[in-house]
Amino acid sequence: MGSMFDRGLTLTWHAVRRQLAAMPHELYLVRLIHAVTKRPFPGERLWTAAQLLHLATLRFLRVRNREGCDVYIQPYDPDRNAGYILIDLDHAEPTVLIRMQAHGHEPCVVLQTSPGHLQAWVHVSATPLEPAVATAIGWQVARAYGGDGASANWRHLGRLAGFTNQKPARRASGGSAPWVKVVYDRAGLARRADGLLRAAAEQTAPQAHGALPGVRSDASAAMHDSDAVAISAGQASQIYQTWMRRWHIPQRFPQPDWSIVDLWVARALLAQGTLPVRVQAILRWGSPHFPRGHGDSDDYLRRTVARAAPAFPAPRRAVCPAHAEAPAPAASARDCSNSTGGR
Repeated sequence: MGSMFDRGLTLTWHAVRRQLAAMPHELYLVRLIHAVTKRPFPGERLWTAAQLLHLATLRFLRVRNREGCDVYIQPYDPDRNAGYILIDLDHAEPTVLIRMQAHGHEPCVVLQTSPGHLQAWVHVSATPLEPAVATAIGWQVARAYGGDGASANWRHLGRLAGFTNQKPARRASGGSAPWVKVVYDRAGLARRADGLLRAAAEQTAPQAHGALPGVRSDASAAMHDSDAVAISAGQASQIYQTWMRRWHIPQRFPQPDWSIVDLWVARALLAQGTLPVRVQAILRWGSPHFPRGHGDSDDYLRRTVARAAPAFPAPRRAVCPAHAEAPAPAASARDCSNSTGGR
């Protein structure tokens, strides 16, 4: 573990090992996001637990952390959720862990990301989950325990223990950044994970009609705004992922600018006659990693939908399977990203 002068590195190693042991997986995705600029450090890294625990790896991450980057992690599956659901419990009751345990939804890991702020990982499946199902489960658990619904996305990343929380708002009065600590760990599936899976499967069951999700019937065109946003997180994720598959986004863009993809999805939905308020709901609950560090997520959604006016058609060439290998529509000045980067 290095010399006696590497006490900080030793503490980081123990914290990381404890977190990974409680949420075992073959590969982990690690992202570094600068807390002030919201810009991601170039590249997303995939590491095994052994590689991540290598001292050289931890030294690299500690240096980036001291430079202002927050360290995020997620058990990795290329196109689905790896079976772990992240819940932000920033405003939950102090007894939330006891309640989760009593209902059979006990986390495998709980982190204190700063004083009074918690993140919990719940292991719900030993096999990967479809995005819509994972998002629906995340929304169920967040709603049940006072979690942040905006973080209930199937690909949302959580913090890695053993590093500091670099967000300026989380710093102590003296300016020091709080450490991310493991406060609970217990490897294994939640006892009543099967109930969460069944409820999510029912919620995300395919619609009877054959239209692409997001298309409204004539009757639904008369809905009021409050009815238009009556869409579950799982349904929103399913809609968004369907468009991504149609356009082959993961295959063509290994690191897509999600703000541009949001714009394309909004254009496509508006062109089908979907109400703008419903489009905003679909982007909010379906867009990967949303809100991605946007200071005012509501304003971002309004601006994105406003820019996606029907006068600017969706990228139709990309929709057609015959053009799957064709380049994406050129990003004009109007297509530039609204994103400030990061999570």
